[in-house]
Amino acid sequence: MNGTQWIIFFFVIQVIHGLATWKLYIKAGRQAWEAFVPVYNAVILMKIIRRPWWWTILLFLPIVNLIMFPVVWVETARSFGKNSNLDTFLAIITLGFYNFYLNYAAKDVIYIEDRSLMPRTGAGDWVSSILFAVVAATIVHTYFIQPFVIPSSSLEKSLLVGDFLFVSKFHYGARVPMTTVALPMVHDSIPLTKQKSYLFSDKYENRKTSLLNKLQLPYLRIPGFEKIERNEIVVFNQPADTLLDMNDFTPDRNYYKPIDKKTNLVKRCVGIAGDSLELRDGVVYINGKRNVLPERAKLQFFYNIKTTMPINNFRSKYGITEDRGYETYSISNEYWDNPEVKQALEQNANVDLIEISRDSLNTQVAGALTQTVFNRLKMSIAETKYMANMTEELAAQVAKDPAIELVEKDISKSSGTRLFPHDSEYNFTSDNFGPIYIPEAGKTIKLDINVLPLYKRVISEYEDNKVTTRGNQILINDQVATSYTFKQNYYWMMGDNRQNSIDSRYWGFVPFDHVVGKPVMVWMSWDSNASGINKIRWNRLFTTVHGDGKPVSLLIPVLLLIGGLIGYNKFKKRKQKA
Repeated sequence: MNGTQWIIFFFVIQVIHGLATWKLYIKAGRQAWEAFVPVYNAVILMKIIRRPWWWTILLFLPIVNLIMFPVVWVETARSFGKNSNLDTFLAIITLGFYNFYLNYAAKDVIYIEDRSLMPRTGAGDWVSSILFAVVAATIVHTYFIQPFVIPSSSLEKSLLVGDFLFVSKFHYGARVPMTTVALPMVHDSIPLTKQKSYLFSDKYENRKTSLLNKLQLPYLRIPGFEKIERNEIVVFNQPADTLLDMNDFTPDRNYYKPIDKKTNLVKRCVGIAGDSLELRDGVVYINGKRNVLPERAKLQFFYNIKTTMPINNFRSKYGITEDRGYETYSISNEYWDNPEVKQALEQNANVDLIEISRDSLNTQVAGALTQTVFNRLKMSIAETKYMANMTEELAAQVAKDPAIELVEKDISKSSGTRLFPHDSEYNFTSDNFGPIYIPEAGKTIKLDINVLPLYKRVISEYEDNKVTTRGNQILINDQVATSYTFKQNYYWMMGDNRQNSIDSRYWGFVPFDHVVGKPVMVWMSWDSNASGINKIRWNRLFTTVHGDGKPVSLLIPVLLLIGGLIGYNKFKKRKQKA
């Protein structure tokens, strides 16, 4: 629904509430008209049910209100003597319409002004505590701080797989949930299932007509205190996400998702609204100048390496975490051509070698091999075909190693429609891309048939216009257009792991309404490849994400703070007992 439709819906609800409760208001010593005045009626209702006035605010917070409305329905019934389990069940199952029965038909409705607010059973106490713990956690999660875990290596060396982040919602301004009916603190699916955690029709053709989709709120963001700056790390919703599971790129079918339920990603914002961006050999240039990354950013590329050093030795020596390659081995022709040796190799299930080349003395082979066979046949490593993901600084260090013959950056030379803007007329590659203008709110560009592929998705999908073509003419909402003025800011998000990152080069601009927040701290870091206590990366605990210099762990100050709070609480309790 749009803004006008939501306002109409809001007033209809107020009328229904008034009709369902005005007699109850009178029984509680209030005036009938108070049941009909929007917002004010909720404040008065809180007084009637003896609950704090700020519960009214909770009734208007999306997702939180899904918990609060049933609580208020039950509390209203109990304020008029309806305390049985059946009354509680009817208040909830009728979605509050049980109030109509109390208001008009029930004969024994008496307002209990001094009723006890304490739960009558231990189970009731537990339910009450859990409900309000969920409410508090949902408010924090939605409007202040959201936990997030790094799922992929696209920011490797800057942020690691297994880093657990605190993401601030208030830096850029918290986005009010657009999906109004969903499980609290759960993203797009229910844990351990493939079921959606929200009500929404995932069929693209029904996105504007489905009654479920009418429950969506228009985009609204609480003002933040800073803007996204170039080179900041940002968490956002993947704009082109139509996958039920982002780890399955060949699903049975695609799904249309509301903005706030698209997959959360974290990348570096290398280009902001109004920038002209270009990639040259994988390096970003902004407005014609090379982009200077902050000290903590660790840009990585794949390098082709020629060496006789065993792959495992090279990997451990230089701390390589992403690589691919194979070794070729040299064996004397005397052994390779020996029929008995050939038969023994064929019968060994752990050996599978193919011939690559040979000269008068030796044969070069490749494939599966055991160390025992390697030693027994007096084989040697002929050459290592190897590609390693490294920073430029590490590549320069590797090049000085006497065992290294060649270190050469691997630059993609192939273009394709997988890359944005998915048009064969644009011969962009993943390492040489652009230049491209990043849209800025209020700025106007000239439109023609050649530039349209770059901005068609922005104009149609993100800014909700109908875009068609007729010959060389562009029509926006059936009107011929030669220019377009953008309605919001857009950003260009990329991974520091430049050649192992699916980012804006593949799906284009990120609208501001897709921005979730700013990562501010790594509170936990887990290395699944380590063992025992070493699985925890202790030096990364409670380190800030942004800032100058190397990250410094705040673990000790945090532990001292927690210890101080625990000690203060114990001291306070002892003093109260005394």
